[in-house]
Order: sequence, then C-alpha cells, then structure tokens
Amino acid sequence: MAGGQQPEASPGRYQRRRDEIDDDCADVLGIDVRGPDADPFDIPAKRAPVERLRRWRQAALVLNASRRFRYTLDLKKEEEKEQIRRKIRAHAQVIRAALLFKEAGEKQNGDRELPEILPRGFGIGEEQLTVMTRDHNYSALQEYGGVKGLANLLKTNLEKGIHGDEADLSCRANAFGANRYPRKKGRSFWVFLWEACQDMTLVILIVAAVISLVLGIATEGIKEGWYDGTSIAFAVFLVILVTAVSDYKQSLQFQHLNEEKQNIQVEVIRGGRRIQVSIFDIVVGDVVALKIGDQVPADGVVISSHCLAIDESSMTGESKIVMKDQKTPFLMAGCKVADGYGTMLVTAVGLNTEWGLLMASISEDNNEETPLQVRLNGVATFIGIVGLSVAAMVLVVLFARYFSGHTTNSDGSVQFVKGRTSVKSAIFGSIKILTVAVTIVVVAVPEGLPLAVTLTLAYSMRKMMADKALVRRLSACETMGSATTICSDKTGTLTLNQMTIVQSIVGGVKLQAPANVDNLSPTVVSLLLEGIAQNTSGSVFEAQDGSVEITGSPTEKAILAWGLELRMKFTEERSRSAIIHVSPFNSEKKRAGVAVAVSDSDVHVHWKGAAEIVLALCTSWIGADGSIHEMTPDKVNQLRKFIEDMAEQSLRCIAFAYRNLDLEDVPSDEQRINWQVPDNDLTLIGIAGMKDPCRPEVREAVELCKKAGVKVRMVTGDNLKTARAIALECGILEDSDASAQAIIEGRVFRAYNDTEREDVAEKISVMARSSPNDKLLLVKALKKRGHVVAVTGDGTNDAPALHEADIGLAMGIQGTEVAKESSDIIILDDNFSSVVKVVRWGRSVYANIQKFIQFQLTVNVAALVINVVAAVSSGNVPLNAVQLLWVNLIMDTLGALALATEPPTDQLMRRPPVGRREPLVTNIMWRNLFIQAVFQVAVLLTLNFRGRNLLHLTQDTLEHSSKVKNTVIFNTFVLCQVFNEFNSRKPEELNIFSGVSRNHLFLGVVTITIVMQVIIIEFLGKFTSTVRLNWRLWLVSVVIAFVSWPLAFVGKFIPVPKTQLKDLILRCWPKRDEGAAQQGQDERRSESQV
Repeated sequence: MAGGQQPEASPGRYQRRRDEIDDDCADVLGIDVRGPDADPFDIPAKRAPVERLRRWRQAALVLNASRRFRYTLDLKKEEEKEQIRRKIRAHAQVIRAALLFKEAGEKQNGDRELPEILPRGFGIGEEQLTVMTRDHNYSALQEYGGVKGLANLLKTNLEKGIHGDEADLSCRANAFGANRYPRKKGRSFWVFLWEACQDMTLVILIVAAVISLVLGIATEGIKEGWYDGTSIAFAVFLVILVTAVSDYKQSLQFQHLNEEKQNIQVEVIRGGRRIQVSIFDIVVGDVVALKIGDQVPADGVVISSHCLAIDESSMTGESKIVMKDQKTPFLMAGCKVADGYGTMLVTAVGLNTEWGLLMASISEDNNEETPLQVRLNGVATFIGIVGLSVAAMVLVVLFARYFSGHTTNSDGSVQFVKGRTSVKSAIFGSIKILTVAVTIVVVAVPEGLPLAVTLTLAYSMRKMMADKALVRRLSACETMGSATTICSDKTGTLTLNQMTIVQSIVGGVKLQAPANVDNLSPTVVSLLLEGIAQNTSGSVFEAQDGSVEITGSPTEKAILAWGLELRMKFTEERSRSAIIHVSPFNSEKKRAGVAVAVSDSDVHVHWKGAAEIVLALCTSWIGADGSIHEMTPDKVNQLRKFIEDMAEQSLRCIAFAYRNLDLEDVPSDEQRINWQVPDNDLTLIGIAGMKDPCRPEVREAVELCKKAGVKVRMVTGDNLKTARAIALECGILEDSDASAQAIIEGRVFRAYNDTEREDVAEKISVMARSSPNDKLLLVKALKKRGHVVAVTGDGTNDAPALHEADIGLAMGIQGTEVAKESSDIIILDDNFSSVVKVVRWGRSVYANIQKFIQFQLTVNVAALVINVVAAVSSGNVPLNAVQLLWVNLIMDTLGALALATEPPTDQLMRRPPVGRREPLVTNIMWRNLFIQAVFQVAVLLTLNFRGRNLLHLTQDTLEHSSKVKNTVIFNTFVLCQVFNEFNSRKPEELNIFSGVSRNHLFLGVVTITIVMQVIIIEFLGKFTSTVRLNWRLWLVSVVIAFVSWPLAFVGKFIPVPKTQLKDLILRCWPKRDEGAAQQGQDERRSESQV
C-alpha cells in the first residue's frame, strides 16, 4: 500500500482501497514478486467483474484444472443459465401471444376442445388450471365463476383455506402435483475419482510407473522387477483415492446447504388457522397469505389484496412493479411482494409453473471464488514456479551426473559407463531420474492449497448451521473475520422480540392497568377496538375449545393481544365494518392506515404508528367521555412528556388516531388504486407503550466485540430516548450522557453533506428514528472511512443496505425473502450473539488457512532443499518418488483435514480484526517456518552426508548402510511433519496442545499418519525402498522430531519486526522512478473511481 495515501481512522488501517485498485501481488506471500504489474489474484469480496475473474484464472499455474477450479464459479455455466432464463421467458410470452390468436379463432368458429378427464373429488383438472394460470387467461377464470367459482371447484374455503389433514394434502398432491421440481443429481464419487486422475503430474507418474514396471520385469524378472513400478502406481492411486473421498464429502455438504437455502417458510391458512409450512409442502387449493418482502411460492390468483405490488423481474426480466387486484389477479411463482399484503389461491405448483421449469433447467451451485481462495491460487502459482524451476534444475543435474558417470549405486559402483551400459539399463536409470523430478513437482505445486479454503469453509458452514447461521455466500465467511463494525437492528436482534403492552393512555387518561377501560365511554372503546381489529396485518384464530392463537409480526401480535384483553371479539369486530382501502406500514413513513365503511354514508380512517409521528398529525383528541377536544400546545407537551417517560423505560410507543370521512369523499373502485388514505386532521384515541426486553446474552456479546476491536452500532426506528435506554442496557453506550454525535437521529444524519457524514459516521454508536435509506448512507460512509461493515436487516427496504455492506446479515425469523436474497448470511434465530459467533468463525477460517500454509510451506522448503542439495552434491536423492508421494499426501489432503478444521478459540476474539489485504504469511509465520525448515534441512542433510558414522553403520556393507541411512532420513522427515503439525496449530501461542483433545479429526489424522508410517517402514520396504529399523533408530527419529517442539517454544520468544517482510525487502530494492510510480497510482485510482 502506498505510504501517505491512506486516510487515518481508528480501525481504518484495514483499508479498502485495494478492493477497488489493483495493487502489487506483494501480499500473497508478503514478498513483492511481480513488481509494478497489477495483481490478478486480488478480487473484491462482492460483485467481482467477470473480466477480473477471467484474469486470475489465466494467471494461475495449474497442473490439474478440474481439481483446482472445482469450487470456483463456472463462468461458462453462468452464461448458459442466463440463456436458459431468456428462453423460458420468451417461451411463456410466445404461448400467451398464441393464446390470443387461438381465442379469436374459437370465437369465430365456435370450436371447443374435448373436456379433460377431471381428478376425483375436484371440478377442474390439472391441465386446465396450468394452461389458465400460465397464459394469464382472465376470460377462462371468469368462465369458472371467478376466484370464488374456482375455489369451489378446488374444494377450498376462501376464508378458512383447505382442511389440511394428511388425506386432503395427499389427494391434492396426487391430483395436481407437488411443489417440487427434479433437481440435477450431484456428481457421483466416480466423477470425483476421474477428475483426481486428471492431474498432469500424476498422469506422468503413472506413465513412468508403467515404463518402470515393464523395464523392471524385463531386467530383473517377474519376482523382483515389479516392485518399483507397482509401488509408484499404488502411491499415486492412494493420493487419487484420498483426494476424491475428501472432495466428494465436501460436495455432499454443499448439496445439503443448498437444500437448506431453498427451504422457504410460507404462511398458509388451513382449517381457519394461519400456519407456517415449507414451500415444498404447498398444494393446489392452498390459501397463502402474502405480505411485503415475501416470495410468491406457486402460481395462483389473488383472493384479496391491499395495495399488493409484485416485482416480476425475476420471471419477465423487466424491472417493473405490477399492481395486483381482482382485475389483474394472476401471480407467478418466484416473484417478490414489493408492497402491500393480500391472500392468493394456489392454482399450479412444481413443474406446472414457469419458476419450476426454470429451476429444473438450471443447477444451483455454491461455486464461487472467494478472495482468499483466489489469493491462495496466487500462492500456489508462486510456489509452483519455484518448484518447477527446482525440479528442472534437479533433472538437468541428475542427467548430467548420470551420463557423465558421476552417479553411483548404493554399493559404490558407477551406474552408467559409456559403451558398457546397455540401452535398457540407461532408459531404466533415466526413468528413475524423471520420476524423481516429476515427484518434486507433485510436492512443490500445491494443488490442494486453494481447496484448503473450500475445506475449511465447508467445515465452518456446517458448524455455523449449528450456531444458527446459514451461509448464502462463501466469501462472507472470510470477510466476517475482517469486520471492524457491526450495524445491528434493535428489535428481535438485540431484544427478544417478545412485545407486550405494559402502559397505555386512552382518552387522554393514563390507565392504571393497560387493559382497564372501565372508566372509558363505549364510544372511545369501540373506536379503539375498531382501529386494532381493522388496521392490522395480523390475525386471531379462535378455536372451538376457546383457545386463541394470534399470528403476525411481534408488534401486531402485542397490539392484538392488548385488544383481546380489552374484551375484543376479533371476528365480530371485523364484520361490523368493511375495509375500503389500506395504506400498509413501511419503515419510511413508520405508520399504517386503513379506511373502513361503518355505514352507508360514514367512513372511518384509522392510523397507527410511531407515537410522535402520529401525534404530529393530530389536530384534536378524544376524551374519556367520548367528547372531542382541540389539540392545544399544552396538551401536546403533556402527551410528549408521557411518550418521553415511557421511552426512558425502554418502551416502544405506538399511537392510535382516527378521522371521519363522508363516503362521497372516497374515490370509486377504479380510481381507488392510487388513492392516498388521508392522514391530516386526525383525532388521537390513545398511546400504548410496549416492552421488548433485551436478550440476556447481548451485553456479554457486545463486550466480546469491543475486546475484539469490532464496534457495535445500533440502528433503530425507535425514538431517541427508547434507543438510548436500550443501548445502555445492551452495553453499546456506556455513558447516559453520550455526546450528540454518538447518538443521533436519522433525519439529522441525512442532512449532512458527504464529507461531514463520513466524519460523523465514525463517532455514531446509536442511530434512532432511522429509515432504511439512513442505514444505507451510514454503510456507505463507514466503507469510505475504511471500515469492513457487517449489517443486519429484516425488512424489504433493508435490501439495499444488505447488498451494499461487506457482509449482509438477514434475520431468519422476521426477515423477508427479499432481505434474505440480498444477504450473505442468514441468522436463523435473529440473535445478536449468533452474529458474534459468525465473527469468530470468520476469524477461524483465516487463522486455519494460515496454519495450513505455514505447515505446507515448511514441508515444501525442507523437501526441496534436501533433494536439491543431495542431487547436486552426490547425484542421488534421499527421498525417492514413492516416499515423496506419501509426504505429499500428508502435507496436502491429510494436512488440510487436520489443520483447516480447527474450531475457533477465545484467543481469536482477543485480537484486532484481520486486515483483508494483510499478507497471508505474516512475519510470525515466516519466523516459525524458517526455524523449522532450517532445523529439518540441517539435521537431514547431516544424516545424508554423515549418517553412516553418526548412526554407527560403518560395519555394514555400503549398500545396506545406505538403505538404512535413507530410511532413517525418510522416517525422521515424516515424523518431523507430524510433530510440526502440532506446532502449526498455534503459530503465536506457547501452549500448542490447548484444545487438541476436542479436535477429534486432527487426532485421527495424526494417528493414521503414524500408523501408516510404521506399516510403510516395517512391512512395505520392497515398495518404498526402505528397510526395517531397530528400536534405537526409531528412537533417534522420534527424538529428532521431538526437538521441533522445544525449538518452536523457544522460537516464539524471538521478536519479529512490525514491518512486513515485503516492505523490508522493498527498502533494500532499487527505487523505481518516483514520477512513473506516482503516475501509475493516479491512473489506477482514476480507473477505480470510473
């Protein structure tokens, strides 16, 4: 990052600039390896341009494309999906156009189609319903008697829905189909096995194994000659098998997560009750309740609607909001409710809908590349280039030594003598050299490194489900580890969402008990109950046994429960007046209104909403005796004092008001669709204060965030005093006299200009009376200040903020489908402590990848150095092809399983957020890696050159002692990796064993590795070119490997510089022309702004 260019901010050192501006590839390994060129392995966490995605693929060094790119976005398949969508949309439009011609012809000729055989018990068939709905055939609907006639044919009661018992549901599913579509089967295990075989290096090794097998048998006979070739082939097969099993298990996990994401809960009316059912359990004839933000679960027709607006862009491709009513009643599955509410009758499900056809045609994948995954492709490419260079050098040196007669056998004889060695023997020797070089490439090019991200993400996603978080986008897992601030809603996230009305003022009098209306006139009580029953999107179901069930949002449920305490009979109250028009609640205006006809000439308009907003619209108030009084300034101040007193007790205040209208003032049915329900000259009926207690675990979670360097900001629609009281209770505010900028109203914040808004945003802890647009402005301002922002949201209007934030967190219970689709992670229990758990997991992903990188780089460096030095100096390598393949298996797939699945620890929440563009290999990791690699290289090279003397093998023959020495080197090297696996668990902590007993997978991998190593040494010597070791030599290997533990412990006391290794190297590097560098920066900055 260019010095002096970064804005100064508290946690703002985690700068975002590199998301928009390509920088050097330096932060891949902390070393600038590419110079001034833009880094292709640096992509944004969200909405990465296709060109950027193509560029990193072209820059990656890949030997097995099918494996490396398995869990990345298939760009070609995405294009195919879009083409299929267009085809299905065009298909539907063509069918509708053809229908018009067909109808015109039928009218002229009087032709009618043969009647369809009807399903038993129903008056209409599946084909008739499907054609009518798909073609939006309004005349056919009228022929069936409209919605009521259609409901009769489907044996549905429009008020109470279907019976909903097992027999009824089964009968409807058999007659009209289920609301499911055939999913494309996931790939079988054999496909993964085949893809694992396509690794270029493994293919070369298999060819080498075959040649080695043929030459071996021809040279040494069938008894002895088959060992070399077979051992290489078996080792390759083992690598392929373990890789395929690991990848197949990950694939199954992703399939399960996809099913969870698609399992939407829908509110239906069955047997008179409103219940939640899975979208897959919807049947034809169901009555579905729709509200703003819902997804239409199946095709159907509108029964009743109140300002019902549908966004059909997902099906038609046109971003146009369509109003739905009795004249335009057809609804398409997959569309979203943009505004209003209503009920629909389901007429087609599953493959009988366009949505079903679309979903059956395209396969839903989790494949997407995450920034960390792409950066690790950069790491793999860099290491691969080094490995290929080393392998090429080893190949050249070994060939040169071999054909110049400087390579000897283990008994001291020269392997190649010009003119005397047979061609067969020369080819055999060349194959062995080629095999070693190719195996070095296998070890050096870490194809599994990017897949380690997928492994740890798949593991984290599965565990996060248990912690009540459903991940919709993989990259959100890692981005969450970098979060510097969380903008959280109050209701349901910081609070329990269990609202009850505990105080009330009705008729200008504060009631002793919120439901004590004995001193109020019947007129006041009647108006209040009429407003509660009619101005609601909730419902009350009264069972025959007298029990009552209330449905709706927590606020609606609290108000309806209060109405029942006031002795309201919900069904009776609803039947006394008829709803004419509705103005649904939304978070912009913070109120809801309804106009109801109470007689032939009188209309009552009822409003309810945020107390101070509704109060400002009132010009009069109704007294306890039913008399109307003017709203004087003194009365306004008195009521405001009531509201403030309730707000200071953490109560949310809702006001109820009404006004009279003449029926003549109400527009006709045709004009009513655009009619705004009047909200002026209102008469105040009462004010209620509802309590929503803080979640007991929230204060502790907020404290944990503070220690972790993550600032929690509360964004709420409540008034300033309620917001302050809740924030103090939760620990977001520590001082009740917080500064004006720490607690601010949305209207004040939006009045600032962009620069002022950025400065103020940094200081905000609580934003009260905020609209969704205020939340969006806050997110943008914080991002400009360099923050990585996580935002919670539940409403449809929260979608822009969720989309804009680095991590959008939708609420699983109260969240609308629109909010969920715009989010990256769904918090299934709506609980703030679950948000904090997501932060822990995000940090764990990053930490686990770093552990794996440290472990893998140590193995890489040690194996390469040992083989290169030995090859150059003696012409022989101590680690042969089969041994290196076993090491590759330990460090690649098994290492990833062991280290990438470490559960998060409390230590992760005691450090600041991870800078999203911090080097993957930190200075601490370089220190640990250097100590272990130097130790391993020094010990093993000493054994290679002085092993016969040190191990007291001089009495043995040269051939046998060389085999023993090489076996000890191999055994020690493998055991060093096992011991170093423990070191890699805790790169910064002294106690490397803390929590190890809880990680059963880690212990299992280590146990398997040790058991397999014992079997290889003791029983598979013929295949691995090893010999059995006595207990002393085993002890020597174990002791040498054990030394890596105290060495790592002591090494952690060595201080490391704060400046990253890359910057230290750059200081010594010749400086480029300052002007050119500055010009390049300016150009890149201007490009990012464009």
